[in-house]
Amino acid sequence: MPSKSDNPFTSLKRIFHEPNRLAILSALCSAANGLTFRDLKEQCDLTDGNLSRHLKALEEAGVIDIEKKFVGVKPQTTVLLTDKGRKNFIEYLKALEDVLKKAADAVSSGEEGEALPFEWIKPLGAQ
Repeated sequence: MPSKSDNPFTSLKRIFHEPNRLAILSALCSAANGLTFRDLKEQCDLTDGNLSRHLKALEEAGVIDIEKKFVGVKPQTTVLLTDKGRKNFIEYLKALEDVLKKAADAVSSGEEGEALPFEWIKPLGAQ
């Protein structure tokens, strides 16, 4: 029986392993100065309430920071990825990559039926 350290599923963090949170974190990774609530809502195609709920969970986990300020007379909320959040998200992506590679290897070995093409799976950072 494989040990816990050999099992890539144990490294999948629940805080990230939810489609909307995965979208939020992915969007924030490409925004060095963060994203406004409105921009994040549009990019992730979420409602105000749904985005707020996910942001609250991510903030409580220390993954993001939320800054509130006024721009002129209008309030503006900006969401930023913390250093801890970036580090943990990268670890999550590596674990997810291991899980997907394991699944692709099993499927492409043909042991459980016809092999499927999984050329799209490449190591992180590979071109």
